[in-house]
Amino acid sequence: MRFVLGTKLIIFSGPMVRPSVSLLPPSSEQLSGGSATLTCLLSGYSPQGAVVSWQVDGTEVTEGVLSSSEEEKSGRYSSSSTLSLSRENWMEGELYSCGVLHHDHSQTQSLHRSQCEG
Repeated sequence: MRFVLGTKLIIFSGPMVRPSVSLLPPSSEQLSGGSATLTCLLSGYSPQGAVVSWQVDGTEVTEGVLSSSEEEKSGRYSSSSTLSLSRENWMEGELYSCGVLHHDHSQTQSLHRSQCEG
């Protein structure tokens, strides 16, 4: 058997623009309904190739993560990633972080659960 690994080559000649990153907490309406979804929004970056990761209290989590494909508009890209949790799992953590790696540059946005309680 032979496996061929694909490589995506991004040819880019314009300026490197870092993504603007926003981390949105779950709404109080959602929390009262027994669930919690955090959303990490990336916008206005170029070239494509931003990667999002989630951490809860410093530990990376992959369960409940859903990331959108990158969308291009006027040469700039945007994307989003959500972390969906049960209310019980939301209450177990305190520091929720969305980490973004855009080529060789990384940045993190964080929020404290205790500051999100209505």
